[in-house]
Amino acid sequence: MIKKINLDKIVRENIRDLKPYRSARDDFDTGILLDANENSFGSPIESELELNRYPMPYQEKLRSVIADYRKVDTENVFVGVGSDEAIDLLFRIFCSPGKDKVIVSANINNVKVDEVLLTPDFQLQTEQILNRVTDFTKLIFVCSPNNPTANDIQRTDILHLLENFNGLVVVDEAYIDFSEQESFAEDVKSYPNLVVLQTLSKAFGLAGIRLGVAIANPEIIKYMMKVKAPYNVNKLTSQAALNAFENLESVKRNIRSINSEKNRLVSELENMPLIDQVFESNANFLLFRVDDALNVYKKLAELGVIIRYRGNEPNCENCLRVTIGTEKENDMFLNSLTEILG
Repeated sequence: MIKKINLDKIVRENIRDLKPYRSARDDFDTGILLDANENSFGSPIESELELNRYPMPYQEKLRSVIADYRKVDTENVFVGVGSDEAIDLLFRIFCSPGKDKVIVSANINNVKVDEVLLTPDFQLQTEQILNRVTDFTKLIFVCSPNNPTANDIQRTDILHLLENFNGLVVVDEAYIDFSEQESFAEDVKSYPNLVVLQTLSKAFGLAGIRLGVAIANPEIIKYMMKVKAPYNVNKLTSQAALNAFENLESVKRNIRSINSEKNRLVSELENMPLIDQVFESNANFLLFRVDDALNVYKKLAELGVIIRYRGNEPNCENCLRVTIGTEKENDMFLNSLTEILG
């Protein structure tokens, strides 16, 4: 059953009426291109990409490849400069500054934030979330697998929010490729109020190109395409992403290696007497609890091993987060931690 929702009711009026900017490449991409004040003599960098020319604004080829991979249609896919751009656009499209609210993150856009903490085992409190909803609540953000806790959020809880909230539910799936839980990407066909955020920074190992993906129903994607900067994704980023999708076996091999190393780290940490708890992980990092965590974090840094202190997060007292590295990097982490803990 497909949920019904009137997106026009939650889109800001000025965005509904906005006429999208038409760039030179909207009309023509081939021929004698003398329309965009580009440098026709070329770039000083050798490349087959014609870097002296602006990129196509709509990135049809890249969006099509991502759509095939996630089993949705091209019209369901937006690409931007990291997931940050997609989040920023959602605020700008749906939230009136100083008036509307989101449940979880948004101060930079002058949008009020309502927070509902996770349970002690890091799951949603769905009824408390829905009780915080007002006429001005436009977006609910959920991260699954969650950061910094690394666990999947129960699928039934996210579906409950989708079915009982008439704003947008935004599911950040940055770490989904390390999880055995299926992505929500295909569910955009049934839930027009669902937006799924993904990235090529984690499983694809392309943090340096800053490419983020939003998957949603075509109406939301059209608004995002209308509001985005004309040439938001450059040719080098686009080509690097396309190359990655031509090497999916390498991506999958790295995911298997990361998960294997993760399992090894879990086993080693659980055998250390002074480690209080290692939390279940469905991501490419681990959260673990150790006495005097802040001091342990600082001593690791002195030894050249940099992880993250997370003891200031709710329900994460005395917790540290470590990203899964290579076998050599993980050995250095374990040896250093053993040295510190005695």
